[in-house]
Amino acid sequence: MVDPAQAESVTIGARPLTEADVVAVARYAVPVLLAPEAVAALAAGRAAVDRLSSSPFPAYGISTGFGALATRHIPAAQRTDLQRSLIRSHAAGSGPEVETEVVRALMLLRLATLATGRTGVRPETAQTLAALLNAGITPVVPEYGSLGCSGDLAPLSHVALALMGEGDVRTTNRGNGDGDGTGTLRPAAQALAQAGITPLVLAEKEGLALINGTDGMLGMLALACHDLERLLSTADLTAAMSVEGLLGTDRVFAADLQALRPHPGAVASAAHLRSLLAGSAIVASHRGPDDTRVQDAYSLRCAPQVNGAARDTLAHARQVAGHELDSAIDNPVVLPDGRVESNGNFHGAPLAYVLDFLAIVVADVASMSERRTDRFLDVARNHGLPAFLAADPGVDSGHMIAQYTAAGIVSELKRLATPASVDSIPSSAMQEDHVSMGWSAARKLRRALDGLTRVLAIELLTAGRGLDLRAPLAPAPATAAALRELRRQVAGPGPDRQLSREIDAAVTLVRDGRALAAADDAARRTALAPDPGDGGS
Repeated sequence: MVDPAQAESVTIGARPLTEADVVAVARYAVPVLLAPEAVAALAAGRAAVDRLSSSPFPAYGISTGFGALATRHIPAAQRTDLQRSLIRSHAAGSGPEVETEVVRALMLLRLATLATGRTGVRPETAQTLAALLNAGITPVVPEYGSLGCSGDLAPLSHVALALMGEGDVRTTNRGNGDGDGTGTLRPAAQALAQAGITPLVLAEKEGLALINGTDGMLGMLALACHDLERLLSTADLTAAMSVEGLLGTDRVFAADLQALRPHPGAVASAAHLRSLLAGSAIVASHRGPDDTRVQDAYSLRCAPQVNGAARDTLAHARQVAGHELDSAIDNPVVLPDGRVESNGNFHGAPLAYVLDFLAIVVADVASMSERRTDRFLDVARNHGLPAFLAADPGVDSGHMIAQYTAAGIVSELKRLATPASVDSIPSSAMQEDHVSMGWSAARKLRRALDGLTRVLAIELLTAGRGLDLRAPLAPAPATAAALRELRRQVAGPGPDRQLSREIDAAVTLVRDGRALAAADDAARRTALAPDPGDGGS
């Protein structure tokens, strides 16, 4: 996969967007371009709406009200007011600001749907949305307001409000990958004027087309899939370090054992674990008849099964996201033959389900990681290491409370794993009587991913200390490389220090992937090195 941060631009309309495109534009502010075929499709779709607008027959969203008010016919003279009122009334969000990367993702994805020509907006409407993205103007979107059905109505309405020159925005330069919304807060009218962007006066159907999509849910899903892939590989790394530090065996990760139950994710995880543990003197030190332990604990032995099942769930989520990235979500839609038809494609159920599935995965992977951390601290289970890995147990507490922190996070992750998609609160006078709550599922998944990052960081910190305490036995080249990366930020075993700073340093290593990259690079070099016993040089 191409590094999203290195992309020069993302062209919209020539092909379906990819997960990498979403990350590039949302997190790294890579510029967007509208393909010529997108401009042509926009013009053709708009012509169909213009024909319906002049028809004496009512057409939903063009010459009628919305939702339960769809029975009222709106005369031509009031249709600009209709679209403006729709946006103002639906920009009803509340709560803290949604992260900049999430807002940029939903802007990009709404633009991609507009570019299909299936929504009937004018080319200049899509071009204005693209201009906001490229100018680093991000509308302020409050967290609460979407039910995940009829689109992410409130969040998208706050974006549409900014296109009209209303509401507040944040302005930033090209992103640095933090996506945390730390731009300058200012009125949208001021920001648009400074960027030379003319606010839109919405024409027939355009207000509806700007807000009737699953873009917030999909944007958060794409970002989550990107991040979770790295975290699951990091879970393999921390598991490998724990297997070594707790004097576990690597035999259970053998390819022929995995072939007996060939789930793709488990096979991949076991292969990763084997590469990370290759050449470990610690593992080799107790590989023989003198080791009386028959089996390792589940948290060590079953790491490929859990991390692998998580990978398979991620693969399913990516398949769903791929279908959605290839979709044109609006209601009504302009079909290629010029018909304008109502539909239910805006319902967020497909996304809501997989967002909930991933929250379950995150909780379980973190739960297993915390159990490995806990084993390091218990003299009854850590095979000769000091209590709590403390320098002077009793005077020092070592990593005792780091495990408390991990346990508290895991408990929170279990609560966040409760599915949002099974809930529904009817709205719009019972016209919208079953909703997906997919936006809520996405919001809690983002929080869960942060929790998993922290739990894995605590295992990295604890397992790293465990490996140091196994000296003079040397860890595998791969795990040793991760340990060296950690030691550049955090000192090795010794008297108690403020642990929160060390945990935060480890969190950064997990989040930016440096520890994983160091380990995988060393594992590749080990695999390519000649075997000293085969006569190679």
